[in-house]
Amino acid sequence: MAGIVPLTPGRLVVGGCPEGFDARYLAQTIGRHGGPVIHVARDDARLSALRASLRFFAPELPALTFPAWDCLPYDRISPNPATEAARMATLAALADGFDRPAAVLTTVNAVTQRVPACAVLRGASFTAAVGGRLDMAGFRGYLARMGFQQVPTVTEPGEFAVRGGIVDIFPPGPGGPVRLDLFGDVLETARRFDPETQRTIETVGRVELAPVSEVILDEASIQRFRTRYRETFGAAGTDDPLYEAVSAGRKHQGYEHWLPFYHERLETLLDYLPGAPVLLDEAFEAAHRARWEALSEQYDARASALRAKSKLGTVYKPSPPDELYLAPGVFAAALAGRPAHRLAALPQPLGPGVIDAGGRIGRDFAPERQNEAVNLFDALAAHIKGRRRAGNVVVASYSKGARERLAGLLADSGLDDAVPIAKAADMQGTGGLHLAVWPLEHGFEAPGLTVVAEQDVLGDRLIRAPRRRRRAENFLTEAAGLMAGDLVVHVDHGIGRYVGLETITALGAPHECPTMRSLFLTMSLAVSTPNDGDT
Repeated sequence: MAGIVPLTPGRLVVGGCPEGFDARYLAQTIGRHGGPVIHVARDDARLSALRASLRFFAPELPALTFPAWDCLPYDRISPNPATEAARMATLAALADGFDRPAAVLTTVNAVTQRVPACAVLRGASFTAAVGGRLDMAGFRGYLARMGFQQVPTVTEPGEFAVRGGIVDIFPPGPGGPVRLDLFGDVLETARRFDPETQRTIETVGRVELAPVSEVILDEASIQRFRTRYRETFGAAGTDDPLYEAVSAGRKHQGYEHWLPFYHERLETLLDYLPGAPVLLDEAFEAAHRARWEALSEQYDARASALRAKSKLGTVYKPSPPDELYLAPGVFAAALAGRPAHRLAALPQPLGPGVIDAGGRIGRDFAPERQNEAVNLFDALAAHIKGRRRAGNVVVASYSKGARERLAGLLADSGLDDAVPIAKAADMQGTGGLHLAVWPLEHGFEAPGLTVVAEQDVLGDRLIRAPRRRRRAENFLTEAAGLMAGDLVVHVDHGIGRYVGLETITALGAPHECPTMRSLFLTMSLAVSTPNDGDT
């Protein structure tokens, strides 16, 4: 490939690296480096697209994903447990010294946020072997400190359930939940099981656990939090539920946003992989600047409210942004001493520190779509025939059904020799036409390969994947994130002010329901948890 240079420390601009093609450049960089490479996407959508492209070019290459928190900075709610589990699974995998070839995929928001030090994760791991003894009381204490939540039935990462001598745990990582069967204090068996069917998948001889939360509520961290909190905000009164909850060793909605207060020091994802090359997505700098400006504005808003000592509920006490997040200049300094490649879709003027990877943005058939006098698929067929003289052609579709429809349309235009493939390695020879299920927004051209995306031909997709329906218990989590005095909008009663939780009796059983006071009525409304699908 054009523009390949040794991986030496310093900044390098890599032009001619459009989306889709960047996954092939990443795979080749990992091959040359012989170890892990960090790729920083500008947002979650780009991260998902890159992961799909990497599966096409190098499906056998391990890929570790480190997502960002899925809540706003200085929010009153915590990150989703599944997101936290995914982050901790990656950090735990890297903490013991990860030197194998792999792609570490992350985003601007994730890589510029500080995380617990590598030594903390190494010291917080837990291992149990079949046939060994297990102190159940100490084990349950460990799970609580590491952020696991006890539930009746384990269904999601970060949960555990105890039924007599059987303990179900869903640790972070791709392995799935584990069922421990104890006889007294001896671990007799350990089995992985399907959380939906509860059926055993395989037996294991050893169970390794890592924290599921970035906050470890042990005595030392609680004391650090109390000290730092008082030093920063002064003495906390009885009207500060965060301080009271953490002091008692209890989790509190949104308590992760004070992460620096629990740890002696924080590190970054880069510290877990010293010396690993970093590939920066196009527009990385602009995305980071926008992120830092938004952080500063959110902090200023919270700090202004704190200074005004608002009477509307508990006042939010924000920690300074540079304690948890990296400013653009600080992140640039953290990249020093390692190869850092900034990718650009368009070719860049060649010179010192600038190379051309050889990729080009593919053809868009928008003019043909807008011209009723032109047969769109005849134009596509003519383009494919011309590109086949230069190498293989891949038509990427979003689904198997779309791939079959495109195959029929291409056959009607005289291209009836298209071969379905699952990955790049399935292409044989040169000049072939291949159809792949590959959710690519735009195609690209490179020496020996042309990729035409479904959207290049048919335009932007109007049908997106359906939104995941939220389970009823998720609304309880959201209600727990409210503070007395917060404004809310109820699906039936309109705008109101959240008062608190009220216990009511329904069908002979007590239930906790949010209570709000309507801004238009002089009465309190006991608002039951909305059904799945309500807003």
